[in-house]
Amino acid sequence: MELFDLKSATLEELQTFFAQIGQKPFRAKQVYEWMHKKQAVSIDEMTNLSKELREQLKQECTYTVLKKVQVQVSKLDGTRKYLFGLADGNVIESVLMRYKHGNSVCISSQVGCRMGCRFCASTIDGLVRNLTSGEMLEQIYRIGEDIDERISNVVVMGSGEPLDNYDNLVKFITMLTDANGLNISQRNLTVSTCGLVPQIRELATHQFQMTLALSLHASSQEKRRELMPVANKYDLKDVLEACDDYFEKTGRRITFEYSLVGGVNDTDEDVEQLVRLLHGKNCHINLIPVNPIKERDFVQSSRPVVEEFQKKLQTHGITATVRREMGRDIDGACGQLRRRYMEEA
Repeated sequence: MELFDLKSATLEELQTFFAQIGQKPFRAKQVYEWMHKKQAVSIDEMTNLSKELREQLKQECTYTVLKKVQVQVSKLDGTRKYLFGLADGNVIESVLMRYKHGNSVCISSQVGCRMGCRFCASTIDGLVRNLTSGEMLEQIYRIGEDIDERISNVVVMGSGEPLDNYDNLVKFITMLTDANGLNISQRNLTVSTCGLVPQIRELATHQFQMTLALSLHASSQEKRRELMPVANKYDLKDVLEACDDYFEKTGRRITFEYSLVGGVNDTDEDVEQLVRLLHGKNCHINLIPVNPIKERDFVQSSRPVVEEFQKKLQTHGITATVRREMGRDIDGACGQLRRRYMEEA
């Protein structure tokens, strides 16, 4: 018999399950709040359930709780990078970043990744599996427990391509923003994608009020194809049209992530192509000095080049900011900590 995944069930799914096992609907809400408001680490903590019901749940269900394997703390800015163990022995990364406006957590959506972006450590060993919605939520819960502070912002921008795990992502968003759980505002959520066109269009139909961040990283289809294999499947023109569709349906402007790689995509020609590409779009460009990884020979653009790139974009009326680099002294880039841990293991 397949066990029921309690932590990954919406309240409605939980109510259906409890009806099937002969329990009253209010029990489902009790359990849901224990998991997502009180963030109980075991079924035994649910003291307003009878001992018999707790034992039944332990027999018929799985209860996802991530194990903290390793934590790195930056001496530079207090950023904390977590390595969490999953029930099947896999490990994933999450990051806590502290800002004046609150605590932000960057979570993973998959174990590994199959997108193959050339500058990313997450994808080097390929995709192992998708994370369940419960495993995605648990990253936030365990970090909140570790620092004993509220998490106010969530970014799905760690290891994995969120839209490649589409159904679990949508369920995660629904549960994260549910008033019966953490109740984080959709406006405080950002989901990143390398540009899976059908899924962007499908996501737009939900009309979530979150921010969609497109990993652009190149000013042309040709250059994007060199850096991101996904460009072999989806033309940049089609990706941008899907982003326009997302903006039209949700009213939420797109953020374009642009990793600056020295001598590769940081030239004057790149600026000119970007201006032509994004002219007239309601968008924001997030410039990211690439985080070097030992498996690749990419280098960061110099500070003067980054500042000049930003200045030229703004001169042409395109809002552009340079992402503040955080956690540079603690395996800051996506996938670095997990990969080092696996090599040592």
